[in-house]
Amino acid sequence: MLARALSGAVLGIDAYLVTVEADVASGLPSFSTVGLPQGAVKEGKDRVVAAIQNSGYLVPPKRITVNLAPADIAKSGSAFDLPIAVGILAGTGQVAAEGALQKFALMGELGLDGELRPIRGALSIAVAARDAGLAGVILPEENVAEAGVVDGVEVRGAKTLSDVLRFIDGAGSLPVAEVDRDALFRVSSEYEHDFADVRGQDHAKRAFEVAAAGSHNLLCIGPPGSGKTMLASRLPTILPPLTFAEALETTKIHSIAGLLPAGQALVGQRPFRGPHTTVSDAGLIGGGSPPKPGEVSLAHNGVLFMDELPEFRRNVLESLRQPLEDGEVTLARATVSLTYPARFMLVAAMNPCPCGYYGDGQRACACSPQAVQRYLARVSGPLLDRIDLHVEVPAVQYRDLSDTRAGEPSAAIRERVTRAREVQRERFAGRPDIHANAHMAAREIREFCRVGEGGDALLRTAITRLGLSARAYHRILKIARTIADLDGAAEIGTAHVSEAIQYRSLDRLLKG
Repeated sequence: MLARALSGAVLGIDAYLVTVEADVASGLPSFSTVGLPQGAVKEGKDRVVAAIQNSGYLVPPKRITVNLAPADIAKSGSAFDLPIAVGILAGTGQVAAEGALQKFALMGELGLDGELRPIRGALSIAVAARDAGLAGVILPEENVAEAGVVDGVEVRGAKTLSDVLRFIDGAGSLPVAEVDRDALFRVSSEYEHDFADVRGQDHAKRAFEVAAAGSHNLLCIGPPGSGKTMLASRLPTILPPLTFAEALETTKIHSIAGLLPAGQALVGQRPFRGPHTTVSDAGLIGGGSPPKPGEVSLAHNGVLFMDELPEFRRNVLESLRQPLEDGEVTLARATVSLTYPARFMLVAAMNPCPCGYYGDGQRACACSPQAVQRYLARVSGPLLDRIDLHVEVPAVQYRDLSDTRAGEPSAAIRERVTRAREVQRERFAGRPDIHANAHMAAREIREFCRVGEGGDALLRTAITRLGLSARAYHRILKIARTIADLDGAAEIGTAHVSEAIQYRSLDRLLKG
């Protein structure tokens, strides 16, 4: 007898429905799974048989064939255990093959005792079920809160295989999840850190505000212990709050990667990712078998912090160029091509030399000029061209460390940043590829970054004397536009250009 159950699988960050067909026929006892099953799906047959038997049901000594359709896309993960088990039992007449079985998508990993265990990608599958017009989804209780944030679909949680079977037969009930989305979003959007904790570094804090207001990438250069990491870790607290749509997209990525914390249904904070210098290009960009999102995608809608930038391998750094330019990562494989979103702010930090004290007023540098140049040359010019602001972060003075007065809180800075972003949102209305000043191309720069006579003369002098490149010229204009937005100015003035030039004065040092 042939029976069908519905399930779902993740492709990229989105999901698609999978029809699980179970055929139970006469013949030598066997159990085969077709439809490009991978890894955990192949092993699932042993879990399924044990779970069915330990739940008090029978697996007949017949030829069992399970097909996962569409059959031309590779299936991975353990979420197919539940629909395969239910399909087999429906195929042997031990559970109803119609009714609820055709209205709900089933997903869940089975323990040998029939217990349902959590899965990855529940949010994406719930969205796919809603878009396909299904009544709802049935999944492990641990995934209920995550999937419950999706409107327009019933989310029902179960503890065991027996609970699901009784619900399908109409002999039991599974409660519909009720999630207060607003309260959940409000609680999950609270940050631990605050810019008020930072002592001194007024120039660097201003640079971070400008970067946040225009979504500019930023490079900090300073000696060890100057506060580069402390500043970077607080950048998400001054970025505009996540919208609900951004939170859903971010949650999808973290759920698929298996990084959604237990008990947390929604990512309400801007992500902050700080990969170690030993990260591989696959770990940074994404990949593996099956493919998973990398650090650049986990930082989507947030911040990617790369400390000790020259210590990363050259091929790893160069792999950043596509996501910085396109806001997404495409992983091409023999059987499938996946695209993960990767629109993030890059904050990089580095010492000015191998010992860290080149140009420091308190400690002497022990490096030769050649060693300094070799160290700086580890970061390529094309990558530096994608970083708008270069900021010096000097050692903190004792008077600043001992100052007991609280600094300006993140909430006050975020308010100014959000106002500037609103101006940019109105400016770029109708341009879906441009979300902030940092994303402007040459055409938008010519249209929106016109400079008055005084500012133009200052910019001409800076380009000539500092020997800045054409790319640096465009970066200065974009930064000046952001500074003017923070000031609420419609036109870019001389003061805006002057401040923007300060954030490019390290070009000579970096380019030798």
